[in-house]
Amino acid sequence: MTRLILALIATLPLLCSAEIYKWTDEHGRVHFGDKPQDKDNAELLSIKVNSYESVSYEAITPVQGAESKRVVMYSAVWCGYCKQARQYFQQNGIRFVEYDIEKDQRARKAYDSIGGNGVPVILVGDKRMNGFSIAGFQGIYP
Repeated sequence: MTRLILALIATLPLLCSAEIYKWTDEHGRVHFGDKPQDKDNAELLSIKVNSYESVSYEAITPVQGAESKRVVMYSAVWCGYCKQARQYFQQNGIRFVEYDIEKDQRARKAYDSIGGNGVPVILVGDKRMNGFSIAGFQGIYP
């Protein structure tokens, strides 16, 4: 019985994986989904979705002229932690600049240049927070 349970646990990720395809229909419209009309004319996409599950901190070299209280957040629209951070900033009157790394090419390049590997990435002066927690943010915000 134990072997059966271990075998099921080991194969579960394979059973739960999903494939996402991109294809263009006869009208020139681009579609995304897991069931393309014609698999031979669809591109299998490699999707990497990262969201920080725990908060980590780093010291960074601030952008020249950046104020020590300036808050910059690199985010994505689907990210729940980004939404929590945004709401916290708004409710507490904290001015911030938000860059969506999926919608803004320049934001993505800046995010890549600082070694972003998940969202949110929050910068405050010379401090960097990967992920979001209220207590953690209060620890880096002057």
